[in-house]
Order: sequence, then C-alpha cells, then structure tokens
Amino acid sequence: MTATEVPSYLKGYEQRYRIDPRGAALAWFKDAKYGLFLHYGLYSVDARHEWIQYLERIPVAEYAKLMDRFTADRFDAGYICDLTIDAGMKYINITTRHHDSFCLFETKQTPFNSVNSPAHRDLIAELAEACRGRGLGLFFYYSHGRDWRHPHGPRNEDWGGAPRPKYDQPDPAYAPDHDYDLGKYVDFVAAQIRELLTQYGPVAGIWLDGRGVPMSGDWSKFKLTELYAMIRELQPQCLISYKEGVTGTEDFRAPEYKATEADDKPIEICATLFPDKLWGYSSELVHQSKTADEVWDMIARARERNANLLLNTGPCGDGSIHPIHDRVLREVGVRLRKKGFPGEK
Repeated sequence: MTATEVPSYLKGYEQRYRIDPRGAALAWFKDAKYGLFLHYGLYSVDARHEWIQYLERIPVAEYAKLMDRFTADRFDAGYICDLTIDAGMKYINITTRHHDSFCLFETKQTPFNSVNSPAHRDLIAELAEACRGRGLGLFFYYSHGRDWRHPHGPRNEDWGGAPRPKYDQPDPAYAPDHDYDLGKYVDFVAAQIRELLTQYGPVAGIWLDGRGVPMSGDWSKFKLTELYAMIRELQPQCLISYKEGVTGTEDFRAPEYKATEADDKPIEICATLFPDKLWGYSSELVHQSKTADEVWDMIARARERNANLLLNTGPCGDGSIHPIHDRVLREVGVRLRKKGFPGEK
C-alpha cells in the first residue's frame, strides 16, 4: 500500500483521508455503528473462560501446556468476515494478545505464539487479508496493563487492577526483585505493537485493555504518550482506545456494557453474547447466550447514546464460531437489513 492509497475499509472517505487520515477514520468509525469482537486464545482450548489462569492460580508453566493443544484447525478468516458482513457489522476487533500473553501473530519478541503452536499459523495475518479483501476495518485488541507470563510484567505489589495471578509463592517465570525492570515490559509492548502496525497492512485501531493497572499508580511509567505517538506516526489513520481512557488523548472511549457520562469523544460500548463478564468461550455457558431480541435491545440502547456496539463472541477451541452465536448474529443481520438501525429512518 502506498502513502496515498486509501485503506479498503475507508472506501467512500477517500477525499477526507488524503487531507486528514485520522479525521476520515473517525468519521468512518461513527458511521460504522456495529462491530464484532473476538476473544480467542489458549483459554479457548480449555473452554471455561479467559481468566482461568488468574482465578485458578494456574502456574505459568502449567498453563503454557495448553499451547500443545492449540491447533486452530477450524479458524477460518474468510468465514468470520462473511459472518461479520451478514450480521450487519463493519469491523472486527480480535485479541492479538490477551492477559495470558499468548500471541495470535508472528512475533520476534516471544516464542509464545500461534506460529510456534501445533497450528503453525499467523491468525492475524489471515484475518487481516480477509478483512482487506472485504472492506472491513480491523482493530487489534492488545492487553497492555496485564501480563500473566512476562518476567517483567506489572507486579501486584506495585499496582492495583489485578496485574498478576495471586500465587502463594512467586512463580519462577517472574523476574526476582533484584532483577525486575518494568521498563523491559514496556519495551516489549512497544515492540509488539510496532510489529502489529508494520506486518499486516492498514489497521483501523489499536484497542488496549488493562486500564485498571496504570490508573492505579503513575501511568507515565508505561510511556503511553510515546506509544501513542509511535502508533500515529506508523499509521496516521489508526485510532486508539484504552477503554474509558488513561491519558485523555485516545480517539474514542470503549466502556463495557453501558456508556459513561463522558460524551466528549465517540463511544463504543463493548458487550458479549455470553452471560455478562464472560468473553472467552465456555462450553457450559454458551447455551445461556443472549438472544437476537436481547442483542437488538443492546443495539437500540447504544444508538440512543449515538454509540457503537462492539459485540463479542468467543470462538471455540478449534477456532470455529459456535452455532448458537452464528445463528443469533445472522438473525440480527436480517433484521438490520429489513428495518435499519433502531431509531433511524
């Protein structure tokens, strides 16, 4: 892609893009209204939810054994994108790296990634290509404030917001006090986000999670100002979100379940098809997923606030979308095509 070429998802915004890429992206984002959230990772293989390592205090080395079972043999980027379009959505946000630190992309920063798993695949590359070919925007979720594996990730004794599992004894994977250096983790994060912005073509946004950690202390130690500057230099149209915000310079706010009172920036409400607070796949609770009527009500509430809805599904361990979620998403898509978005003529 050349400097003057417009990303495929910004079709219709070409004139503004050439003058103001970020402004064009914000206009597109507000018009998009509805996107698909994908929580997929090692936790999906266990099929119980994405916080199992933390809540059950599973040792780092023990949890890593899930990597031996990560085949992603039914992860189909084309199918996911076609489902997104059928659902009436304009963009996808995928967990490139969740709190467990397992990466769905090729990275030089850690061997703990899908390319080194039995899958032997860069799932982010596949999804980026499929999105680009269909004109869908692609956002990269990245766990910033929490890392349950990195030796120098944020520590419980320094920060609030559940940065690490509360093991009875320090996990040997973590750097001991005399060697610990948060700066090494901050550099690791910057290097990985650089990879995400230089390996996969145009990116609609970087969507950071783990806000409770930097907000519990001196967030300047995470060098977010420098990180944001790098993102905007590498891809000027790439939007930035860190949930409700940390520095105040993010492009939009992304609260969970309902809009906050802060309306000075675009809002994207993130919610899940699973029972609330559950984002990764659960074989037990998938049958309690929200219905098409409940999703329609969520869309309506979001539109009342002029907010986007980012609706989550957690793919099964093999990478497939559960039939219940597939059906609900498509039913809502049919309704959107017939009626348009709630409250709009």
